[in-house]
Amino acid sequence: MQQTPHINPTGPIANTVLMPGDPLRAKFIAETYLRDVVQFNAVRGMLGFTGTYEGAQISVMGSGMGIPSISLYAHELIHFFGVRNIIRVGSCGALQPDLDLYDVVVASSASTDSNFINQFDLPGTYAPTASWDLLEGVYKESQRQDTPIHVGNILSSDVFYNFDQTVNERWAKMGVLAVEMESAGLYSVAAEAGANALGIFTVSDNIVTDAHTSAQERQEAFTKMIELTLPVAAKEADK
Repeated sequence: MQQTPHINPTGPIANTVLMPGDPLRAKFIAETYLRDVVQFNAVRGMLGFTGTYEGAQISVMGSGMGIPSISLYAHELIHFFGVRNIIRVGSCGALQPDLDLYDVVVASSASTDSNFINQFDLPGTYAPTASWDLLEGVYKESQRQDTPIHVGNILSSDVFYNFDQTVNERWAKMGVLAVEMESAGLYSVAAEAGANALGIFTVSDNIVTDAHTSAQERQEAFTKMIELTLPVAAKEADK
């Protein structure tokens, strides 16, 4: 089996991959929700696992933090290992006051302050957008489970501690729902390769109301998002 500088498979990699930022969260998802789990990667501590959910083979792997990290792994998964669907599952900071802690946000598009997209040398401003099949799947699953979700534009920022204290207010004024650090890169890499991508998040903090969750609370609240995502991943894996 071939390998890359960052992925050395010791087991199978499914065509559909869930990607939390934290590799230990990938381990948690695999051990909690998948059956017959095999670890396929441990290079640089970026754990990857493959198992089955409702009979479909699904992988879950950490992405690290930021656009450079997730884009590196997404590129290798798609171009070297045949992955067709990547669903980022993570946390976000809400930029709108009506988003509560633990709410689920689905990114139909991802604005960014990153220069990552410049590499594609496009004659204008590219709008990183989720894949419709995955987005529609999560929406329908949320209705089936009677779980409210918020769908809209999010911000993928390169900066966690921003020197300019006004940036969040300006993004919020444009209707941006929340901020995280990966999806715009993931969406761009997937689009260029003809693959599918989606970002789905749990609100861990509200930057407007200054509400926060603890690390333990984030771990416990993570489950609702995963339970919406896995049935969709299983359907896509069977296509």
